[in-house]
Amino acid sequence: MVEMSADIFQVLAEPRRREVLALVADHERTAGEIAERFDVTRQAISQHLRILLEAGLISERRDGTRRWYSARPEGLAEVRAYVDSMWPDALGRLKRAAEREHASGRRHAERN
Repeated sequence: MVEMSADIFQVLAEPRRREVLALVADHERTAGEIAERFDVTRQAISQHLRILLEAGLISERRDGTRRWYSARPEGLAEVRAYVDSMWPDALGRLKRAAEREHASGRRHAERN
């Protein structure tokens, strides 16, 4: 299994941060555009943006006084690798459960 720091999960544990990340996943948005989507202060959104930046999940581009934010897919590579490392075991358990269910159903049908 892939080892990973808990920090990235702590960052993503906050629902607003996940929402911000989803907003900038498809295209760049200004801090103002992002803040308009939430019913919290711009300062609160700025703090979330800073945390996402520090975690490497988003990037910032400055254009004059405007700051543009976009997702960094490579920032989620660690999370993706961690989740992917669990699939072989999970799929194996699912397969065995399905086989047991199928065998149990077959035995039940043979009795009737």
